[in-house]
Amino acid sequence: MSKQIYNQPQISVSEQIQLLKSEGLSFKDEKRAFHLLQNISMFRMKSYLKPFRQHESHQFKIGSTFEEAYNIYKFDSELRKMVCSELEKIEVSVRTQLSLIMSDAAGIYWFEDSANFRDANRHSSLLKSLDEELHRSDDDAIVAFQQNYSNKFPPSWMTFEVSSFGTLSMMYRWLNAGLSRRQVAKFYGLSDTVMESWLHSIVYVRNICAHHSRLWNRRLSINAIVPRRTNLTFIPIPSDTKKVYYVLSIILYFLQTVNPNTTFPARFKALLNKYPSIDVSAMGFPTNWELNSLWTDITTCRI
Repeated sequence: MSKQIYNQPQISVSEQIQLLKSEGLSFKDEKRAFHLLQNISMFRMKSYLKPFRQHESHQFKIGSTFEEAYNIYKFDSELRKMVCSELEKIEVSVRTQLSLIMSDAAGIYWFEDSANFRDANRHSSLLKSLDEELHRSDDDAIVAFQQNYSNKFPPSWMTFEVSSFGTLSMMYRWLNAGLSRRQVAKFYGLSDTVMESWLHSIVYVRNICAHHSRLWNRRLSINAIVPRRTNLTFIPIPSDTKKVYYVLSIILYFLQTVNPNTTFPARFKALLNKYPSIDVSAMGFPTNWELNSLWTDITTCRI
């Protein structure tokens, strides 16, 4: 089937507001909405307006307001910032553990040796990514190393400080199966198979947050593996593991090791109190989720 050429013209902010009104959306403060739509594109706002539309038509449900959709937009923005802050802690920890364990087992330049990886082509691609990330870095320690030493790469603990979380995740993914790979996972109370999958999932979520994309009710395209068992407190597996609740619980699982005194559960609940109209079921949260021990007491509890 041949594709069409998209040629719909851009419409002004005033026209956007009139279009929304013709579709049944109300505005409590049209002047403020005009200002907001000058700074937040209608394309971005569409996904926050979608929950207020009727399924069988393009019309909005009776009583729907622009301000309600903007409230969800603000909630989502604050949620992403909160999640990013926690993912930073996990990323730094994984960098450290991967470098410590692998350098002890295979030397400080272990990541350069294809013998440590399951796929030579994947390894070559990873080294290319690392090389590009190093060349983009203006970190003083990296610059000084390159000026004083002939090595292609600095040692792993230095190289990984400027590598992306995605590269780090792929580095772990393609490591040879064996003791060292299992040791990294064991530090977080996981099997290496689950560690690989969960790392991939939280990198995906980090990228959503970094690009300011919608997170709150998103159905994630990456499905994090369901563990047969975990060494630390976790949740009963929800019916839909592609919803945000599952990946937020995965982040909390890591934080039991990385930051046992995290206030993430309390801050998340405070955020919900700030935006009481948020439908947590759209995020995959089950009934009485707040009573689950992972979400009530983050103190490390080995099962």
